[in-house]
Amino acid sequence: QVQLVESGGGLVQAGGSLRLTCAASARTFGNYAMGWFRQAPGKERDFVTTISRYGRATYYADSVKGRFTISRDNAKNTVYLQMNNLKPEDTAVYYCAADHRTAQAMADPNYNDMDYWGKGTLVTVSS
Repeated sequence: QVQLVESGGGLVQAGGSLRLTCAASARTFGNYAMGWFRQAPGKERDFVTTISRYGRATYYADSVKGRFTISRDNAKNTVYLQMNNLKPEDTAVYYCAADHRTAQAMADPNYNDMDYWGKGTLVTVSS
């Protein structure tokens, strides 16, 4: 069983930055690819970015490329999401996920059933 706890959300003006953190309880954190997904009000949960088990590969949704950066620290059982140049359309609840599959597989929009999910953290971007 893996518990994921997100933090770092909040209210920010357009153009600002936030860093989200996801702390995992797993002793075998390095066995899991990790990712961030988001759900805007009234919409389905969507892929944002994923990272491979040792951080060598990353994948991003087109809407966040060049603005968001995912990283992980396996020694701290933590994954991060640095979000820069935030836009009002980035407003959503952001969820951390862990999965035994590859980071590329996690990014497949046809498969959104991850092994573990956090409870989410709200990011609100004002215009």
